[in-house]
Amino acid sequence: MENLNFIDPLLHGVTPASASKLSVKNLVCAGIGALVAGAVLKKTGHNKTAAVVGSLALPLLTTACYKQISKSYKAKKEHTHSSGIEYNH
Repeated sequence: MENLNFIDPLLHGVTPASASKLSVKNLVCAGIGALVAGAVLKKTGHNKTAAVVGSLALPLLTTACYKQISKSYKAKKEHTHSSGIEYNH
């Protein structure tokens, strides 16, 4: 018989790797830290460096929000979603 692993890899024990090992708390701390570091650099007169460091804050905070929303959505979906197999015992 043919090797049909390409049809559904989840049936064969292949799970997708996590994109990021960072938690929401770590991402929020990094985003706030980037904002503070950018402000300190701007006060000390390093305007270009402050702009680069400060511009990292928005993507970090956005990623943290996305991870938190997707985690809560996934938990809500697992709570209300049925597998489609109902047992009448």
